[in-house]
Amino acid sequence: MAGYKPVAIQTYPVLGEKITQDTLYWSNYKTPVQIKEFGAVSKVDFSTQPPYNYAVTASSRIHIYGRYSQEPIKTFSRFKDTAYCATFRQDGQLLVAGSEDGVVRLFDISGRAPLRQFEGHTKAVHTVDFTADKYHVVSGADDYTVKLWDIPNSKEILTFKEHSDYVRCGCASKLNPDLFVTGSYDHTVKMFDARTNKSVLCVEHGQPVESVLLFPSGGLLVSSGGRYVKVWDMLKGGQLLVSLKNHHKTVTCLCLSSSGQRLLSGSLDRKVKVYSTTSYKVVHSFDYAASILSLALSHEDEMIVVGMTNGILSVKHRKSEAKKESVQRRRRPAYRTFIKGKIYMKQRDDIMISRPAKKHLEWYDRDLKSFRISKALDRVLEPNCVKKPEVTVSIIKELNRRGVLANALAGRDEKELTRILNFLIRNLSQPRFAPVLINAAEIIIDIYMSVVGQSPVVDKKFIVLQGLVEKEIDYQRELLETLGMMDMLFATMTRSDSTSVSQHVPPELPEKTESPSEPSDTDKKNS
Repeated sequence: MAGYKPVAIQTYPVLGEKITQDTLYWSNYKTPVQIKEFGAVSKVDFSTQPPYNYAVTASSRIHIYGRYSQEPIKTFSRFKDTAYCATFRQDGQLLVAGSEDGVVRLFDISGRAPLRQFEGHTKAVHTVDFTADKYHVVSGADDYTVKLWDIPNSKEILTFKEHSDYVRCGCASKLNPDLFVTGSYDHTVKMFDARTNKSVLCVEHGQPVESVLLFPSGGLLVSSGGRYVKVWDMLKGGQLLVSLKNHHKTVTCLCLSSSGQRLLSGSLDRKVKVYSTTSYKVVHSFDYAASILSLALSHEDEMIVVGMTNGILSVKHRKSEAKKESVQRRRRPAYRTFIKGKIYMKQRDDIMISRPAKKHLEWYDRDLKSFRISKALDRVLEPNCVKKPEVTVSIIKELNRRGVLANALAGRDEKELTRILNFLIRNLSQPRFAPVLINAAEIIIDIYMSVVGQSPVVDKKFIVLQGLVEKEIDYQRELLETLGMMDMLFATMTRSDSTSVSQHVPPELPEKTESPSEPSDTDKKNS
């Protein structure tokens, strides 16, 4: 037995997602820190100025968090009812928020009491934002109106009544202080100009609009509502560029990366999708534990903050790329100590004697070497081996090649048989393992058919295995039907091609044949 050859573990190609630069970039975040808020997190907004704090709107409070703090560094709680849409001004000094009572409140970051209160809406104010000149505030409410407020005078400047349903989202242009966009549950997105006292552009989203976003250049507008994310070209009069439908539930929030080259969308399906703004294809995806209501990215994409319906705030920090400081360690032998003799140059009269490397067998190979076939099968069914089904399948294949697979599977108690059936249920549907495992399943059924009905646990596993096999048979039947249809289509195409070719080929002239009854021309001349 000295010449025992270890079992060759067959490797199978594994289908996985393609590793791209986006995958590496967006996967380079630490384990998320979860913070519990008092209610559903409806809005997260980052300050654009250092130290890049962010405001979290949840229930009747607004919390200000630092970049690495898990406790709020400041709280605004002067709300009688639910607060909405706390948004920083461009300089990070002021904060504006709407509320359920229809009052728009303006706060100084260094204080606690509101600096200004704008009263004019009759229902809840769900969206507020600062204009580009920093001296005006835009608000949209459930009373179907959009209002423009003057901060120094605390007065209402304009009121727009063009929406016919709740106004739930909006944003102001970063370039032009007179332009701002609002989205409503009347399925429309409107752009207003304060100089004309009316909307200058209107696009039909087709679903209740939950979020709108203007690109920094002002040339593109993104709207989300229902399962759709739509991109509009503002320079072409609101022409629809692309309509994206990558979520399974309502898309609730939108966000741009710091470079403006990636668009992020959060949805009630608990996923955040990352799109390329050149191809508008999904380049990455994040999964969360609950439905997503709000989403924000910090400066240079260092943090991703997501607010969810269950009141959990998920904060992900980018991994630091700084090198770890070197720690003084005990002096170790120099490198030349370890390579001593390895760099020796062979001389002409030297004789090299090589020591064969000792090969260590795996435990299942040792059992197979000693003909302990049942023990070898038990070892590859242990939890540490089941994570690598290739090893287990290779051992089953080797036992079948030796003709002892039935002996290894026989004589099992309820616990051992359940473990084998669980492995078959998990991996039988995989095409790369199916030929080997189907044979093993047939052997198990032949051996234990006589004891079916004695153990409810084993009976349940057999029923699951039966359903799995029936489903695979249905899949195979559908595949065969599809192949038959494809063969018919290909045959029809080939026939039509040959027919068209024959139509273009001119008919050959029939060869002139001489009749035996008629004399030839030579005979006529001779006569």
